[in-house]
Amino acid sequence: MHWYETDSQDVQTVDAYHGGIGKIKTKEFFKGKGTLGFRFVVWELAPGAAEGDHTHEADDNYEETYYFLSGTGAIRIEGREFPVRAGDAFLVPVGVDHGLRNTGGTPLRLALLFGKPPAASHPG
Repeated sequence: MHWYETDSQDVQTVDAYHGGIGKIKTKEFFKGKGTLGFRFVVWELAPGAAEGDHTHEADDNYEETYYFLSGTGAIRIEGREFPVRAGDAFLVPVGVDHGLRNTGGTPLRLALLFGKPPAASHPG
């Protein structure tokens, strides 16, 4: 058995994600099908769009890996901003404040892997 999906199926558009601005297109692949304990999502931020700064804690204790596919932007981690472009990756541990914005004139596309780390894990 296997599953096949494309990034044009079941695309959702979220407005003002985490209190950000503009629209973010999201596509979660294989929702409810995988057993590895993580989620795989592709985002597309329109020029000027932003995910608001936020922290994952308590029941929402996700660790996130951002991998940038195309476009240019900036990721904000604990108040510090870093430019991003295709090929860059960031790991944001649980409890770390972060957000993202598109700084370019074309869509910013990225892949996100996120999940809850085992209880014994510690950021480091």
